[in-house]
Amino acid sequence: MNSRKMAYDIDEMPPIRESIILAFQHLFAMFGATILVPILVNAAAGKEVLTIPVALVTSGIGTLIYILCTKGKSPVYLGSSFAFIVPVAAAYTKAGIAGAMTGIMAVGLIYIIVAIIIKFAGKDWLEKLLPPVVIGPMIMIIGLGLAPSAISQIGLASGTDLEWKVVVVAAVSFLTTAVVMTKAKGFFKIIPFLVGIIVGYIVAVCLGMIDFKPVAEASWFSLPKFRIVFKDYKLNFAALMTIAPIALVTMCEHIGDHTSLSNIIGRDLIKEPGLDRTLLGDGIATFVAGALGGPANTTYGENTSVVGLTKVASVKVIGLAAIFAIIIGFLGKFTAIVATIPNAVLGGVSLLLYGFIAVNGLKVLIKNQVNFEEAKNVIVASSMLVLGLGGAAVSIVSGDLSLTISGMSLAAIIGILLNSLLPAEEKPVATLVTEDARTVRQDMNKLKRDIKEELTVELKDDIINAIKEEMNKPNKKRK
Repeated sequence: MNSRKMAYDIDEMPPIRESIILAFQHLFAMFGATILVPILVNAAAGKEVLTIPVALVTSGIGTLIYILCTKGKSPVYLGSSFAFIVPVAAAYTKAGIAGAMTGIMAVGLIYIIVAIIIKFAGKDWLEKLLPPVVIGPMIMIIGLGLAPSAISQIGLASGTDLEWKVVVVAAVSFLTTAVVMTKAKGFFKIIPFLVGIIVGYIVAVCLGMIDFKPVAEASWFSLPKFRIVFKDYKLNFAALMTIAPIALVTMCEHIGDHTSLSNIIGRDLIKEPGLDRTLLGDGIATFVAGALGGPANTTYGENTSVVGLTKVASVKVIGLAAIFAIIIGFLGKFTAIVATIPNAVLGGVSLLLYGFIAVNGLKVLIKNQVNFEEAKNVIVASSMLVLGLGGAAVSIVSGDLSLTISGMSLAAIIGILLNSLLPAEEKPVATLVTEDARTVRQDMNKLKRDIKEELTVELKDDIINAIKEEMNKPNKKRK
């Protein structure tokens, strides 16, 4: 894969002031989704299962682990995974915090095992299992599946009352980001999301949408509520099957995000640093998160979008963002301030971020020249898109075992099965009839006529002129 020109490549680092601002842009890009996972898990479980500070700290630690495992050759940020919201809540209901965290650690171990297999057996089997016709729609589902969240945040969801303040703030955030992306020059051109968030936040303050009371009440320093394995809970495998199968889906997401990022930065991350190393980093990060009481980690498409739109692929900037995330997890005041960013601001920016993810899925299909004239490819892609975006779900209940596969998870599994089981379309092959010499001569004469007809007038003239020139040469011997 040819290297594409980036403002800063993976091994480069911008000046320190620029690096700090760029790191904060990555921090803001992942912040909304990362803190939303604990909120949604707690709402689904009805009790506090995860906390925002622990999610931020484990996100930062996980990203640093990933950078170490990939030798600093992949600009990926790891944040809280949405795929585990329902399974973790269900596991907590069955077996408490021990069941939920044991399941998350098991997912990390599955990643590590697959990484080891790839290291020694290669990745060909995985590439056959997950070809571009499966990966492309999966990336599109990841982006488009988040679209309702953005629409809800900007106050335009069906059935909701229109609030002009929310719409105005969202529009300002969106338009500011878009204008900076298209019109700005110099350093501002590579921080469009941060500028959009800041301008949108200022407008929200002016419209009286920000409540600073939580900031005043928060302490400057606070220790995150870690839940450490063997200290605060013991391993419990009662709900293991509720969480572990989701590893297959998140591995698809992992490969999809790395394929998307590879296209963006012009480097094949699946080959270098290698899928074994990227999966290993993701797996160890998720295992550590579970051991500390945090949510499972995953590669973040939001930060991939930031890399693509800013053309800054510096791994050092990603690492700095991870360090900031860890620090913020211990700063009560700052966490409270960032938490006051209205959904309207995040939604306005997310309109671009989520759409960018979906477009990169389309790029995967185009770049790999997936042929949609073939019925098999049409069936695989269309089935995945409809199942992934249509809200399809399959529930399996047997005694204490309860497994629900829905949306992205179901689409990934069905896509893999269809691609593996459906026969490839047979292509017609031209054959030469050889029943007898007479038939062969007829076929050859027809082939000669076809070739003659295909010759352009100019080419015919060139051939005739060349023959005449050769014949008119002096001392030409003729038989």
